[in-house]
Amino acid sequence: MWRHRRRERARLSRSRNLNTQPKARPIRNLIAASSFLLSVGYLGAQSRYTPGEVADGHRLYLANCAGCHGPEGDAVPGVTFAHGGFRHASSDDDLVQIIRKGISDTAMPPGNFSPFQAKVIVAYVRSLAEVARADSTNGLASRGEVLFDGKGDCLDCHRIGNSGSRLGPDLTDIGSVRTAAGLERSILEPEAEVLPQNRLIRVIPKSGQPITGRLLNQDTFSVQLIDRDNKLLSVPRSGIKEVMFLESSIMPSYRDKFNMQELQDMVSYLVSLKGIKPQ
Repeated sequence: MWRHRRRERARLSRSRNLNTQPKARPIRNLIAASSFLLSVGYLGAQSRYTPGEVADGHRLYLANCAGCHGPEGDAVPGVTFAHGGFRHASSDDDLVQIIRKGISDTAMPPGNFSPFQAKVIVAYVRSLAEVARADSTNGLASRGEVLFDGKGDCLDCHRIGNSGSRLGPDLTDIGSVRTAAGLERSILEPEAEVLPQNRLIRVIPKSGQPITGRLLNQDTFSVQLIDRDNKLLSVPRSGIKEVMFLESSIMPSYRDKFNMQELQDMVSYLVSLKGIKPQ
């Protein structure tokens, strides 16, 4: 009789389990499926790369891409790799195709890369966004603005909004196109990288003193530039002996002029410039 009772209890227990467990399984399965789909969607958009792939991509990028895009991926107006967003690509596979085939009706040409080479270039480009997110500064933008207008004498060459000189690059939206690390490097080592559009020219006339300034335009009749005194000049070709681009930058290094806190304040201010001067 006791054996019969034990068998009956076991049967009832199995019956209860069969009635209750299936109700929980679909929920667990749905959660698991959702998690899987989310992870697939994320990895489909952006893959994970090894340090070796990033290093290989860095070498290929410097040899083939930096000439137009710049070492930090911010030399093409409106295109900044450190921001991690791309107008013509929503996934890493899209980026691979762009690197290999280019973008029609734009200045982006097709590249002679294998799929693997294009993939490691994407790995390096993605790493730029990671580095940018890791950038941090303990500076205060309001103090940086005071330094910019005062101790730094930056408005003597640069312009923000309607204030300053046109001799150097316009910094009104510099925070939208440069990273904190890149800006700090430009402040400390201005000679390290001079973008083609920021190089100055020297006009040597057939008579008179050489003129140094920023090129605005040139044609078969004249060369137009802004000189160091912020004056707009148009020099007739007939009176020019030679025109040359200057490889060096006229911007001084602030390594010995700013202390560490002032440097961080300046970088914070420049990063804050997104097209509208902060109030």
